[in-house]
Amino acid sequence: MKKEETYQERYTRAKARVEEIKAFYSHLTVYIIVNIGIAGLNYYQNGWNPAWFLFPLGGWGIGVIGHAIGTFGSNPFTSKSWEERKIQEFMDKERS
Repeated sequence: MKKEETYQERYTRAKARVEEIKAFYSHLTVYIIVNIGIAGLNYYQNGWNPAWFLFPLGGWGIGVIGHAIGTFGSNPFTSKSWEERKIQEFMDKERS
C-alpha cells in the first residue's frame, strides 16, 4: 500500500530531477566548448593532419551519451521504476 505523497515530497523530487537535468546540460555545454577548442588547436598545429582531436571527442562523447541515457531514461539499471523499487526495498529492510 502506497501512502499519499505530500506537496513537499513531490516538490523535493521534482527539484532533484531539475538539478539532474541541469547537470546534464552543463556537462554537454562544457563538452561542446572544450572540443571546439581542441579542434581549433589541432587545426592550428597541423591543419587536421592527423585529426587527433577526434580521440577525445569520441571518448568523452561516449560519456556524454551515458550521462544522457542516465538522465533521460532508456537505461534499465537507472530508470525511475528501478530507483523506486530499490528505495522501497531498502525501506522494507529497515522496517523489519
